[in-house]
Amino acid sequence: MLEITTNEMTFTAEIHDQRAPETAAGVRELLPLESTLMHVRWSGIATWINIDDLTLPDIPRENHTVYPSCGDILLYPGYRNEQEILLPCGPTCFKSPAGELAGNHFATISDERDRLRSLEQTTLEDGEQTVRIEEIQ
Repeated sequence: MLEITTNEMTFTAEIHDQRAPETAAGVRELLPLESTLMHVRWSGIATWINIDDLTLPDIPRENHTVYPSCGDILLYPGYRNEQEILLPCGPTCFKSPAGELAGNHFATISDERDRLRSLEQTTLEDGEQTVRIEEIQ
């Protein structure tokens, strides 16, 4: 399980070791991750963490999607755009100025959708939020 803590909220997410094993392993190498959570510019109702300055192992496309559901956490290893973690909080089409992007769905938040939507609204209205992601038992 992952624990994702922002300035005001905490979420838990199930890691999908079977569906995205290399992605899950690559993310674990980054943990604990402390960064900023920002509102997306291109993708809809979502937030993201820029991890372009971190070194990821080579990660293949696995369990990838352009249209994640609310709470589906994606890792984009930077095939055509910067590396990032995408956290959809509502209807999302993952894209950038380079076009649509397919991110690896490696974990899912099972919390209520209205809490995720509130998180997205906070980043939209108040700007960047501090975020910490760590693995918990």
